[in-house]
Amino acid sequence: MPALLPEVWLHWDPRTVRERGPQALLRFRMDFLLLLPHGQRVVLEVDGSQHYTRDCGRIPDTTKYAAMVAADRDLRLSGYEVYRFGHDELRDETAARTLLESFLPRLFQHHDVTGRR
Repeated sequence: MPALLPEVWLHWDPRTVRERGPQALLRFRMDFLLLLPHGQRVVLEVDGSQHYTRDCGRIPDTTKYAAMVAADRDLRLSGYEVYRFGHDELRDETAARTLLESFLPRLFQHHDVTGRR
């Protein structure tokens, strides 16, 4: 069965530790790490304006954005899939539920997660 872990630092992922040692990729924190069967690892990120702006969200910050996409590339090259959600997509509980009820089954189908034991 899938396991969803909130606010995970990459070095807590047993597979990464096994492959790269206990100090592996210490700088990466994920909003959620979804562990799927067969060692598949999915990162789910929820991005507010602090991910791409400065001065309380008023001024675009291309340096922050570049660091974020560079981190995504590093995660992908380390065997993770990364899916980002904008904060506004999840702000309203009903809209968030609708979005996730559509997204998660598609993600599980993509990874052939059936839920059967």
